[in-house]
Amino acid sequence: MTTAMEIGIIARENIKPSSPTPAHLKTFKLSLLDQMVPPTYIPLLLFYPTSDHHRARQLKKSLSETLTRFYPFAGTIKDNAFIECNDNGACFIEARVSCLLSHILNEPDHEVLKQLLPINFESPEEGRGCVLHVQANYFKCGAMAIGICLSHKIADAATLTTFIKTWAATASGIGDESVVVPLFNAVPMMPLKDISIAPPAVEIKQHKSVTKRLLFHSSKIAALKAKVTNNSVSAEVEHPTKVETLAALIWKCAMKASRANLGISTRPSALYQNVNIRSRVLPPVPNESIGNFVGSFIARTSEAETELHGLVAELRKGILQFCKNANRVPLFEDISVILQPQIEAIGLLCSDDVDFYACTSWCRFQVYEAADFGWGKPMWVTSANPTCKNMVIFLDTKDGDGIECLVRLTEEDMKVFECDQELLAYASLNPSVFKTG
Repeated sequence: MTTAMEIGIIARENIKPSSPTPAHLKTFKLSLLDQMVPPTYIPLLLFYPTSDHHRARQLKKSLSETLTRFYPFAGTIKDNAFIECNDNGACFIEARVSCLLSHILNEPDHEVLKQLLPINFESPEEGRGCVLHVQANYFKCGAMAIGICLSHKIADAATLTTFIKTWAATASGIGDESVVVPLFNAVPMMPLKDISIAPPAVEIKQHKSVTKRLLFHSSKIAALKAKVTNNSVSAEVEHPTKVETLAALIWKCAMKASRANLGISTRPSALYQNVNIRSRVLPPVPNESIGNFVGSFIARTSEAETELHGLVAELRKGILQFCKNANRVPLFEDISVILQPQIEAIGLLCSDDVDFYACTSWCRFQVYEAADFGWGKPMWVTSANPTCKNMVIFLDTKDGDGIECLVRLTEEDMKVFECDQELLAYASLNPSVFKTG
């Protein structure tokens, strides 16, 4: 069981940019996709085995310098249309943690871990006033965890990684060649032409749900990919990716759990997969571009289809069709390739006749490499709980070969899912962080 953890706040301040934002940059417009994103925060936790208060000063000084480059992150969101770049700064909290780091990482509980974040990232009210919140947590053993919450209104996972990379490079003093120069080019590429074309807001039904953490070692992923390839009759899945393979496995096992609890053998299902569109649209968008550059596609199954290679084939078909559509016309001329899957997803989300799942991947963003502030890579990187049922988040392990997965299902479905022998043949259920490699 996870040890009880108490957090004591010892300092709170706003970190302002080291140089004032020029007058002509005081208003930063949000792009169409930025405006469509709900007013929540992207959470991330970085764990380091050692720390001291000198490092806190180093973090704050380098954050101030970094905010000069990422000046909207020190501002205030106004009317869901723009950020007032008023140099109010990022909220920086320092806290003492009552337990040893090993006590919470031997058997991580994300309900406990979210206490290490600076705000309740699911609440738009709590974080109002700051785009960026940071919390430096000091453990009794000398370890440190940095909790980061960045407004989703201006950032996706790639943006957050770009920011961390620049902040860490500034802190470590390794030279300007490692400091990323952010590009604020989202509005020209995705101008706000007609907000009525955006998907309507919907109220998501709340269900009692629970999150479980899975670890897939590289050898297990290789075995699962071989299984898919050997059973596939389609050339489309001759070389399945790690994420395709694991998404298909989790989708299959989640579907089985849902059908078992409903007492039925067939039921339609769909999986909504987020996509980083930067390299996939016409013209391509630089990796340093700041904002929400996220598209999606929906893979569907027939009522009876649950074969692993068939699900992988559906996922591959979805991404290939998305890329084909995205390269048909420039993004600034037709953004429907981004909006249409979102509109379809809302219909599926509101349906009681379809099992609907959503998946997002942080893999290949190289967060471990980005987050070296001068005292080594983090020992563990994780996100917070998925916010709704039937959500899946993938993250790389530290060695880059394995994958960790956070799966949120209803309590009833999770009881069946976590006992699925096909799943457990490849996944370790919430192992100690010290054994993840």
